[in-house]
Amino acid sequence: MGARSASGAGFTFAFQPITDTNVREVFSYEALIRGPGNEPAYQILGQVPPERLIEFDQKARIEAIGLATRLGIGCHLNLNFMPQSLRSPVSILTTMEAADRFHLPIDRIVLEVTEGAVIDDQAHFAEVINQYRGLGLKVAIDDFGAGYSGLNLLADFQPDQIKLDMKLVRGIERHGPRQAIVRAIDQACQDLGIDVIAEGVETVEEYAWLANQGIKLFQGYLFAKPAFESFPPVHYPQIC
Repeated sequence: MGARSASGAGFTFAFQPITDTNVREVFSYEALIRGPGNEPAYQILGQVPPERLIEFDQKARIEAIGLATRLGIGCHLNLNFMPQSLRSPVSILTTMEAADRFHLPIDRIVLEVTEGAVIDDQAHFAEVINQYRGLGLKVAIDDFGAGYSGLNLLADFQPDQIKLDMKLVRGIERHGPRQAIVRAIDQACQDLGIDVIAEGVETVEEYAWLANQGIKLFQGYLFAKPAFESFPPVHYPQIC
């Protein structure tokens, strides 16, 4: 099922589920770039010349949609997104055209961008991306809490989802300051109607603490590792 990248290097995808533990169902799958032999993303992206990254970004989303639909996806699909792609409106339009071609409803597509990637021009990012959100696309801020612009970003632009940075999640059950930060983020997101996803969850203790705070969306090795060109089975651990 492998594809060919804009630079000529082969690429395909692994998929990792985002689970809704309240109903014990997969809420979404994140498409993660891989080489044709399951090589990690950095090896593939490192082969793409800087001047072709936007083109690669565009084509990768199209290929991810195609593969996910061939695998029979029946939920949301999270796709990574470079804000630089907004310089070329065709980049987002081709994503929407691919969704239509492969019969994936637009409102199931979630574009993920890291918090740090939109620091430079938050106002422009919010203005342009909100136009596409009006057509049904959803947006997630990845690695939320890793930088210094998070709360300002929420004030200027309310995404559909945020994914807590895994450094906040790691060992949170025994780290008071991080607990206070996550509580504050979660409360702000509740007030704004934003879904919170705990990313990088690896232990039952991390899961239990976060679940007891009311968080229901989880992604991490505790539930499932990324599966190469397939959707992995999901483990739902028991907690008190």
